[in-house]
Amino acid sequence: MSYFEQLGLAAPILKALNAAGYDKPTPIQEQAIPSLMQGRDLCGIAQTGTGKTAAFALPSLHHFATKPKPRQAKSCRMLVLSPTRELAAQIAESFRTYGKFLGLSVLCIFGGAPVFTQKKKLEGGVDILVATPGRLIDLIEQRALTLKDVEIFVLDEADQMMDMGFIHALRQIDKLLPKKRQSLFFSATMPKTIAELGNKFLDNPIRVSVAPQSTTAERVMQYVTFVEQREKQTLLTLRLQEEGIDRALVFTRTKHGADRVVRGLKGAGIEAAAIHGNKSQGQRTNALEQFRAGRIKILVATDIAARGIDVPGVSHVFNFELPNVPEQYVHRIGRTARAGAEGVAMSFVADDERAFLRDIERTTRVKPRILKLPEGFREAVASLPPPAKKSNNEMKREDGRGGPGRAGQNRRKSPANGGRGRNGDTRAQSRPPQGGWQPAAGPRDGAQGENDRRPAADNRGGKPNRSRNYRGKSGGGNRSSQGNRSAAKV
Repeated sequence: MSYFEQLGLAAPILKALNAAGYDKPTPIQEQAIPSLMQGRDLCGIAQTGTGKTAAFALPSLHHFATKPKPRQAKSCRMLVLSPTRELAAQIAESFRTYGKFLGLSVLCIFGGAPVFTQKKKLEGGVDILVATPGRLIDLIEQRALTLKDVEIFVLDEADQMMDMGFIHALRQIDKLLPKKRQSLFFSATMPKTIAELGNKFLDNPIRVSVAPQSTTAERVMQYVTFVEQREKQTLLTLRLQEEGIDRALVFTRTKHGADRVVRGLKGAGIEAAAIHGNKSQGQRTNALEQFRAGRIKILVATDIAARGIDVPGVSHVFNFELPNVPEQYVHRIGRTARAGAEGVAMSFVADDERAFLRDIERTTRVKPRILKLPEGFREAVASLPPPAKKSNNEMKREDGRGGPGRAGQNRRKSPANGGRGRNGDTRAQSRPPQGGWQPAAGPRDGAQGENDRRPAADNRGGKPNRSRNYRGKSGGGNRSSQGNRSAAKV
């Protein structure tokens, strides 16, 4: 008898687990599932890739299997909040896999997808709703959804929710949820702010932790190479040519940096794709599908993807630029060494990033091994092929750092009218000007690319730029205020 059978999970769930080849629980599942089946609130801490989704999905599905109820119009019985589109889609797919024989309806909603279609699917109600916060609030405000029937509420990756500035949205959602409910928090890290959030939203929770806070995966071999910023493209090209790469993720701090890396790799004959907040949902989905299928072996991403990509067989993670938040490093390298495999993490560190490296070493309590520059590196820098040309779409997405007249520079919708915003894959990149113009409330596909609205109280940008929506006949506009320029540097 398997562990899952011993738990007494409903027969349809066991059948689905057997079909998917699951027989042994992970530590987080072993510690969390029994308490969750008893209806307890839970605050779970586990490294990424340790099976957190199944830890909350299996007992929740058992609850629905043993306590069936008819669906209520424009409502759901379970709500799972995710910070990113990719992670939301991944969670929803896991629910469909584990609950395939239960006949439950699972809906995933996020920005970048047609809101009318999502409203249509909500009309008859759903059993399980997986959502990003911004689109969820938009649908509630449009009276397409109510949370009054929620029995189970899950907040996944709670610390990233805080990093992305969703605390106000979470408090708003909490007020709309029934007081009598089961609440679950799962996160890879648990800083003090998240613990305080848990104390507010959870009722007498049990705490489950399967790894020390902010530790890195034990099976990841970590290396660091000190190199000048302008030479990183050459170093990455050489490492990708030298290493036995199955699949590799390359992380940059900015969206434009990700595009530059892809162009550089393509110029050297290495096929790669980028995924970040400036990409349309179709482009992001297509890049992930090609990466997952192995048609593209190199995926360049901003931290928007650090927790939303669950692709087996990622052998290498390259930190083209170090993150300025140490915990983000943990999530980045957690994309490799999953499901018992081993992995390699290589970081390229310029002089101005050494402080970031020291913070990471203090947080993770791991000192990466130093790798010297490859032999003949200087000659390779001089002979590096030129990068591929920008595509038309990339030129249209330029953020105004050049002169007037650049294609698409000022034609993007304002956030108040559902536009994407400008620069950003972290909090600082979505801050509107302080003390001047503020966007009106309304649906917004934010700079993070997750559709998720940043409340005005969290916006602490630079000087006002009132000219962003004013253009003369010749176009061009002025988007060079100090507040806007700060975003490109994050």
